Order: sequence, then C-alpha cells, then structure tokens
Amino acid sequence: MELNKARILITGGSLGIGKATASLLIDKGAKVAITGRDESRLQSTAEEIGALPICADVANADDIKRTYDTVLSEFGSINCLINNAGIGVFPTLEDAAMEDFEQVFRVNVFGAAMMAQQAAALFKKEGGGTIINIGSTAAEKGFARGSVYSASKFALRSMTQCWQAELRPHNIRVLQINPSEVATAFANPERIEREAPPNKLRSQEIAHAIKAVLEMDDRGMIPELAVWATNPW
Repeated sequence: MELNKARILITGGSLGIGKATASLLIDKGAKVAITGRDESRLQSTAEEIGALPICADVANADDIKRTYDTVLSEFGSINCLINNAGIGVFPTLEDAAMEDFEQVFRVNVFGAAMMAQQAAALFKKEGGGTIINIGSTAAEKGFARGSVYSASKFALRSMTQCWQAELRPHNIRVLQINPSEVATAFANPERIEREAPPNKLRSQEIAHAIKAVLEMDDRGMIPELAVWATNPW
C-alpha cells in the first residue's frame, strides 16, 4: 500500500496505539479518520495530529453506520480499516459476571466484526483493501484473571483467520497485530496514559509494526504479527 495515497479508518483513535498509529500514518501522507467515545478528547487528538474525528462507539450499530457515512462523505472511500478499539476487565473466574463478558465482547468482538463487515463490502467493490485487527498476545496464550479479556482476543484471532479465508480471493488482506503489554491508558479508569520505562513497549512500537505491514506491496500480506518487549525484566 502506498501510504501517501491511503485513506484509513482507525477505531479507538484518541489515545494510545490508535493515536500513535494515526499520527504516524498521517505523517506519511495518509488521510486518517479516528473514532472514539469521548468527544472532547477525540476532538483534541484530531486537532493535534490532523485526523478526521468521528465520535462513535463500535458497540452501537447506529454509530457504526454513521461512522461509515461520515468517512465516505469526507474521503469518498477508504482502503484500510484498523480495528483498534478495545476494552478489558480482569476478574477471577469466581467473580466474573455475565455482564463482564457481554460488555467486553460487544466492543472487542461484535464491534470489530460489524466494522469489518462494512469494510469488506466496500473493499469488494473497490477491488481490494486491508483490515488490521489489533489483538494481543493474550490471543495466543491465556493467563490468570484473563477469562474475559483473553477469550475476546482469542475470538478476534479466530475471526481474523476466517476473514482471511473468505476475503483473500477478493484481494482483501486481513492481518492481526498482537502487542504484548504496552504502556497506554488501557484499563485505567481515569484514561490517563502511562509512562513507559525504557524496557517496556510504547504505543509507537505498535504503530511502527502497523506501518510496516501496510507498506508491503498489496500482493503480499503478513497474516499475524506479535510484538514483544526485547527484555521486559
């Protein structure tokens, strides 16, 4: 993909990995739309990095339709969707409630699927496109207190593989990036970005990985990529 000609939609783009990715891709010449639920923070980020802001919740079907209506009105079309919006809760098995699973799966699984459904239909008409799902190394191996979050990322990984099988004949690349622990505002109730020590991953490392897989010529794809800190101890 030639980034200076790209039109990209990133969910969860006002903080962390989404913001860092949007900023990097814009610096490379791409037009980027970002979504987020906090309108004030979203507008501030959009002004800072030069993105198109769309206040929307991927767990809401009406918001998904409005997102696509807005980005198509502004950009004409898109050729890349980055499913980055994600939430997590980490109860023990004994403490997990049905509502925990429903809340997390509505964003991490159902929202990602419905966003991708719209993108796939567009990309088929355009003759190709790219969907990137931001997963987690928790999609590869479970962990204590990870029943809700890890299960959602395993589900996303499974969907990614299914979409790869369905969409490759239409020249649509479907990729999954699996970050290890990244210092962001994720799971922080105050939504304040964490400062990364020198041995921990930052959002910028994940943004770099996303940029790298996008820049490959469209004839090739990297189905899945994990990003780990070199020496986190």
